[in-house]
Amino acid sequence: MSTSSLDRPSPLPPELLAPAGDIDCVRAAIENGADAVYFGLDCGFNARARAHNFGPADLPEVMDLLHSRGLAGYVTLNTLIFPSELPAIADLLRQISDANVDAVLVQDLGLVRLVRQLVPDLPIHASTQMTMTSAQCIDEIESLGIERVVVGRELSVREIKAIAQKTTMPLECFIHGALCVAYSGQCLTSESLGGRSANRGQCAQACRLPYELIVDGQDRDLGDQKYLLSPQDLAGYALIPDLIDAGVCSLKIEGRLKTPEYVANIVRHYRKAIDDAMAGRAVHLTETEVREMELSFSRGFSPGWLEGCEHKRLVPGQSSAKRGVRAGTVIATNRRGVIVDAEIPLNRGDGVVFDGDRDQQAEQGGRLFDVRALDGEDPSRVELQFGTGAIDFDLLEPGQAMWKTDDPKLNQKLKRSYSQTDPIRRRPLRMRVTAAVDQPLRVVAEAAGMAAVEIESDQVMQEARKHPIDEATLHAQLGRMGGTAFELSALSAKIVGRPMLPLSVLGRLRRELVAALEAQAIARPPRRYCESALADLQQSVSKTQAAAASEAGRVPTLHILCRTMDQMQSAIDAGMRDLYADFHDIREYRGAVAMARQAEARIVLATPRIQKPDEYGLFRAMRRHQPDGYLVRNLAGLRYYRNEGFPVIADFSLNATNEISADHLIAQGATRITPSYDLNRQQLTELIEAVPSGWLEIVVHQHMPMFHMEHCVFCAVLSPGTNKTNCGRPCDRHVVHLRDRAGMEHPLQADVACRNTLFNAAAQSAAEIVPSLISAGVAAMRIELLEETGPEIARTIELYQQLLRGEVTGKEVWTQLRASNRVGVTRGTLEERRNPLTIL
Repeated sequence: MSTSSLDRPSPLPPELLAPAGDIDCVRAAIENGADAVYFGLDCGFNARARAHNFGPADLPEVMDLLHSRGLAGYVTLNTLIFPSELPAIADLLRQISDANVDAVLVQDLGLVRLVRQLVPDLPIHASTQMTMTSAQCIDEIESLGIERVVVGRELSVREIKAIAQKTTMPLECFIHGALCVAYSGQCLTSESLGGRSANRGQCAQACRLPYELIVDGQDRDLGDQKYLLSPQDLAGYALIPDLIDAGVCSLKIEGRLKTPEYVANIVRHYRKAIDDAMAGRAVHLTETEVREMELSFSRGFSPGWLEGCEHKRLVPGQSSAKRGVRAGTVIATNRRGVIVDAEIPLNRGDGVVFDGDRDQQAEQGGRLFDVRALDGEDPSRVELQFGTGAIDFDLLEPGQAMWKTDDPKLNQKLKRSYSQTDPIRRRPLRMRVTAAVDQPLRVVAEAAGMAAVEIESDQVMQEARKHPIDEATLHAQLGRMGGTAFELSALSAKIVGRPMLPLSVLGRLRRELVAALEAQAIARPPRRYCESALADLQQSVSKTQAAAASEAGRVPTLHILCRTMDQMQSAIDAGMRDLYADFHDIREYRGAVAMARQAEARIVLATPRIQKPDEYGLFRAMRRHQPDGYLVRNLAGLRYYRNEGFPVIADFSLNATNEISADHLIAQGATRITPSYDLNRQQLTELIEAVPSGWLEIVVHQHMPMFHMEHCVFCAVLSPGTNKTNCGRPCDRHVVHLRDRAGMEHPLQADVACRNTLFNAAAQSAAEIVPSLISAGVAAMRIELLEETGPEIARTIELYQQLLRGEVTGKEVWTQLRASNRVGVTRGTLEERRNPLTIL
């Protein structure tokens, strides 16, 4: 018999988690209803390097402020860590733990292990950068001691619920804010195009730029649909009841680069929505409330992926900038100003902008100097006047849309919410008072999340001749909390006889009580610290490396990754016997394995990069082909094929950048590891020196996979459908490229799950470092094909084979192949200096 909804325990209210780029944002979060705040540090290691952030020395003060107001504070350490940075982050972890930070958000698997051994009492949350998209992925990290997982933003409510039903791990999800079009932790665009890494907090937001569509070699005119990779912002307030039902423990607002007014605005509305949901009321925000949120920041609101994939709604493609609220339409212009049909109230001082060509800097906008009604019967018909020279009226024409981008009155209201001296939001106190003649007055106070505090008067109570103490007097005197963070919500009194106590004594008791509560709130219980943790972890790897020293003499082997059957045949014809198959249609894997067997070649099959709850069967389908191994791109695949007894190679997407993360992947069954592409030449050298060379497989030639997206451009612009159930699969019929503003035509491909990858148009080659790789004992190297055909494939393979034999130089290889001479994100200090902002 199924359990009825009446028999289920009531769900706990989810934590409302707010972003903070500075101390004013912290205050805005506190006063407007957040339960917790997350923030980064200015010493690096957080995925929002451009935020103001906090210094490590600020941590005690910030955490005391949060704890005194009943909030938790989480520090973001959600970037990848390079070998040379491990000592610095170990020192930082000591400061974080000593400051009583409630948890750290972590991406790097090696850092998770370091945190757990170095500061074992410091809780760890898996960042969304860790790409946790299924219960099987979560199972693979649970043994590391992680206490919460921030699931991928690409999951629907249904998928989150499916995960929650198969894991005991608490789940956190994003509920509001900007969306990355690429999977977090899987975007290599900023480094590929501009030499700056999103996995290191330096995203250049290439997804917000315009792109032109090329279909089967021909330009496809999409009109004003230029921003093909720029999603609308997430606004999931209406889905809060469903997420609570799904078991989500924390609802997270994006925005560490946003203003305190943004934090105040969004937090206050989501506080109301959560409270309504928990009280059983309908979650409904009025048009005015939604407009208020849009005015703080909006590229247009959508439910993101929470309702599933609807590609046209998610990426309309007509703008990538903050637009605010649609305010009206231009009717005409005159010498004084602009006559518009206004859709919302407009006031002096409001900021507005008219649709125009952002690329040509032709947008017109400014602050309203005056708003004049033109028709008493039609209040929407108004004349807008601007400061002299603010608007070029010749560039405006009837029919243009107008947007309200700023509301000073709203901003002032929001600022008042966090800038006042006395707290606005206070912690409710419950008091129990016992009063009896010849006994001291005893007060017990409790606040949510705190232990009870008990205090007694230092003198006994006398019998009253005229005015004995009563409950009303106790409530009035003990409830005078003034500028403290507390307020008296309930008081019960047990009064025996006719006791009395001077009001001055009650006032002193109240002050002592508040002081005791404040001290308890910011108390820092001692936490353990293992001084040798980093050295112990590194020593374990060093012993393995010493035992593997004989590998230095191994003959290097070239592996080639093919994306079509034709490429496989060309590789076989060129003499290659170590093949990888990475096909769009995994049904072709059967023929690929048969082709390899006939050629007496070894073949490894590549898994999809992402695995969602209903996609575990793909692993079983691929298992039936019985290849020589699997190139796994997610932790669920690693877990599955390890348990099935197959050799597995951990690909770049598992983000191994230091010896501790590499050691973990090897311990979990990987036979070799492809290091993360975030490593440049010097950092790759550091990793090679820190681990056994036999652990590594280096990609020496490839087109870097930049965006890996749940969003399908094929469906959005080449199909009348909205998702993979009704799109008609244009990806099977068309070859698509996206042309950027520099004229580069980047190939776009779809995988078996209809996820898109945009590859860099330019190949990059690590040919120059191949001799040093061979000297270091690295024997496994890989070429990854993309759109190359027969003669080009044969030429590429021959050049690299000659390089391995020492017959040509690295420079001759990359020059002849017209490839970029780079390793990972850059060549490091040996690379010609570039301006990383050129892609903007």
